[in-house]
Amino acid sequence: MLHKQNNSDTVIMVIHEIYGLNEHMQGFCEALSKQDFDVICPNLLGCETPFDYSREEAAYRHFMENVGFEEAVQKIKDILSDLKDEYKKIFIIGFSAGATVAWLCSEEECVDGIVGYYGSRIRNYVELTPQCPALLFFPQDEPSFDVDGLISALGIKNIEVHKFNGKHGFSDPYSSKYDVESAQIAFNKMMKFIMEH
Repeated sequence: MLHKQNNSDTVIMVIHEIYGLNEHMQGFCEALSKQDFDVICPNLLGCETPFDYSREEAAYRHFMENVGFEEAVQKIKDILSDLKDEYKKIFIIGFSAGATVAWLCSEEECVDGIVGYYGSRIRNYVELTPQCPALLFFPQDEPSFDVDGLISALGIKNIEVHKFNGKHGFSDPYSSKYDVESAQIAFNKMMKFIMEH
């Protein structure tokens, strides 16, 4: 688990993609820590070394066979129950598979807000209505599903949704899909969202 302590009354839990605690997650947690939040990023994979992007299929298989959404959600809920008495505010930020996990934890009473970056599997759980403010980011170009269809299905639930130039992974400086402008705008919108809630 990655843990950055600033003695803040607000903690941000970051939920990684299928690749694990890689450089992107470390850098993102560091950026949040510089904003004076306490930051936690649990290692859901159970292996020390993250998967390389060139091993996407192996990473996906490992996540689905050894973790899966149900177990990931349970792990996050267990951590939340430990955090809820320590902090005034708890936010969850997830990336890809982690965004779907964040979405599935949005019904927890102690969560003050969730942010999801390109959580494509949210489409399998559109019946869920978050009990906290939710901010979702999707890429313009997503070959696995219809982004606009998902956005219109979610829009009726008072969820703030934004679509950005680029592909799945636009916010990751270590990815070939990185879009510096979209990443910066998304980060600013996320910070504004956290400050407002």
